[in-house]
Amino acid sequence: MEERNIRFVRLWFADVLGSLKSVAIPPTEVEGAFAEGVGFDGSAVEGYTRVYESDMVAHPDPATFQMLPWRQGTGTARMFCDICNPDGTPSYVDPRYVLKRALAKAAGKGFTFYCHPEIEFYLLTEDHKAGTRPQPLDDGGYFDHTTLGAGTDFRRDSITMLEQMGISVEFSHHEAGPGQHEIDLRYADALTMADNIMTFRVVIREVAALRGISATFMPKPFTEHPGSGMHTHVSLFEGDNNAFFDASDPTRLSKIGKHFVAGLLRHAPEYTAVTNQWVNSYRRLNGGGEAPSYICWGRNNRSALVRVPLYKPDKAASARVEIRSIDSATNPYLAYAMILAAGLDGIEHEMELPEEASDDVWGLTSRERVAMGIRPLPTSLDEAIRCMEDSELVAETLGEHVYSYFLRNKKAEFDAYRNQVTQFELDRFLPNL
Repeated sequence: MEERNIRFVRLWFADVLGSLKSVAIPPTEVEGAFAEGVGFDGSAVEGYTRVYESDMVAHPDPATFQMLPWRQGTGTARMFCDICNPDGTPSYVDPRYVLKRALAKAAGKGFTFYCHPEIEFYLLTEDHKAGTRPQPLDDGGYFDHTTLGAGTDFRRDSITMLEQMGISVEFSHHEAGPGQHEIDLRYADALTMADNIMTFRVVIREVAALRGISATFMPKPFTEHPGSGMHTHVSLFEGDNNAFFDASDPTRLSKIGKHFVAGLLRHAPEYTAVTNQWVNSYRRLNGGGEAPSYICWGRNNRSALVRVPLYKPDKAASARVEIRSIDSATNPYLAYAMILAAGLDGIEHEMELPEEASDDVWGLTSRERVAMGIRPLPTSLDEAIRCMEDSELVAETLGEHVYSYFLRNKKAEFDAYRNQVTQFELDRFLPNL
């Protein structure tokens, strides 16, 4: 900090819904923060504590120290924090600790969990105001090379900042919707990746603000254009060996990998409220395009919930599976904890992988899907909540406090949503009824 003339250190952590929280301290207080933590009122943070038990302590993780490159002129750095109780025990309300517990369970079985997300988002023409219709920044399409006006070189500037913060980017491109972009982060262990995703969202919004435009990770901001997902490729390693790889199998997927996928499919309705936690998330899942609506797996089938990529079929390190339901507005700590827990449950109980869906699942009739044993994903947040309420796996993985708060919050969100009169209803019914 002294060498880099750091004046402020921001301590970052996430609430239960995945919103970033921050408190700034001067460098003189950092040594004390390492030794004793920084106290704060947990009752003011979504899902943390009740008023009468509100004292909480943030302990910065020195391994996450990075400069904030957009803070020009004043040296500012950040560290992610682990949240503890006053007696020093880890707090069960901390989403980072939820993921750490899941990773510890995997480590107990000899596995390390790696993730590689493809993060989609929209760029809009200006700082969007509530009550106005969003306008995409450009008219580009999938892989188009476009001139973006006010957003020229946006991705280049964003990637430069990400790499300055130690976050490696694999590639980036224009997505299918006008103003829609995708940046793929190079694979890392799940905890590092969840921290990276939280940082990614901040960087994208900061670069947009510097250019007088805005960025949104809303799952479906446009009725007529594709939603924004966060397809995530995952794998388990045993030491240096990819536990998902089997050279003798046509899919190059090992028994462990197949059991993992079977667990993902079996528990999909239960964890969907976590991977797709907003009422708007289901506009994307029900909208076709690149978003899955049904619980199945396939190799070259992009309508499937889980896909087994075959980019480099004979390279052991590349064996992985892709979960396509997760959206860009999820809480990455909770989402990755649930994906890991579902997969591990499949391994533990040696669940059988159902038959591959080789057809476009959207093009099948309901009768054909039933005959093939293909179930639908929840079609609304309300349905997803009901599935989550009956899930022992979700309750165990999230912990009692996060589980109960999450359900309460999502029920309140859906109740508020269904009481609204929408523009669709006004346009359709007001002139005629």
